[in-house]
Amino acid sequence: MKIKLLCVGKNNRSFWLKSLENYSNRINFYTSFGIEYVSEGKSGKKSIPGLIKKEEGKKLILKIRKDDFVVLLDEEGKSLNSSAFAKTIRNYQNKGMQSLVFVIGGAYGFSDQIYAKFSNRMRLSDMTFSHQMIRLFFCEQLYRAYTIINNHPYHNS
Repeated sequence: MKIKLLCVGKNNRSFWLKSLENYSNRINFYTSFGIEYVSEGKSGKKSIPGLIKKEEGKKLILKIRKDDFVVLLDEEGKSLNSSAFAKTIRNYQNKGMQSLVFVIGGAYGFSDQIYAKFSNRMRLSDMTFSHQMIRLFFCEQLYRAYTIINNHPYHNS
């Protein structure tokens, strides 16, 4: 199974980037994993959040293939603990899923078009974090899921 994390906005801090690369390498031991970015919508004093979300949504759609199974990382999504997330990943694998895409939206969230097209949603926390932190948290949890699936002691160490 191939897994992709699709994000709005670039990763512009080297300490986040190094940590993301570390977890990406760890995840790739278990499955094919990559991170892709689309640029943020143009914002300024007269920006309208709805238009920014729409612009970002169009860019996201271009990065998603028809055969991708998409999960939006969204504050309104279902909350899973680490073991339940691992079980979900294992279920996707057992169903023979070929391509799984997790999506992190921009500062204003997702456009109505994205919500209409992709109904699967998952929440990482009730708290609000920067998008760069969420990327890292997600990668750590994906790595943790694979260590749980493979009975590696990382989860309980």
